[in-house]
Amino acid sequence: MKNSRQTAIRALLREQKIQTQEELAEALRSRGFRVTQATVSRDMKEMHLIKASDEEGGYRYAEPEAGWNGTNERQIRLLRDCIVKSEAAGQMIVVKTMSGSAGTAAEALDSLELQGVVGSIAGDNTIFLVARDPDAAKDAVERIESLIR
Repeated sequence: MKNSRQTAIRALLREQKIQTQEELAEALRSRGFRVTQATVSRDMKEMHLIKASDEEGGYRYAEPEAGWNGTNERQIRLLRDCIVKSEAAGQMIVVKTMSGSAGTAAEALDSLELQGVVGSIAGDNTIFLVARDPDAAKDAVERIESLIR
């Protein structure tokens, strides 16, 4: 059922301008799927759907570009705008952000699926990432810094 629903989501995104989760849920219901907002939200997260600008200056949901590796230009811009610095401390990685943006930046970092990073916690302006070992922490900091330069 999930595979057919996600196939339908892909088709809907190609055929229609879907701007909200509710619009997507309604479009799925019109095709005979019994969905809740929570189901649609989970599908969107699994499919890594993004908000992309359209020809009319608005936004619509879209699939990431082919070859997407967990990042897209919007996320990279967000990281560049939010992250002040990152630093490894043993297995921990401390990422300092602009005030109030740690949660958003942490979500973008989580989507990177940084090699060797096992989890993250975000506060208001600080993100803590935990790596499997100090080498993985150093590698993750190098990746983060390369993205925000």
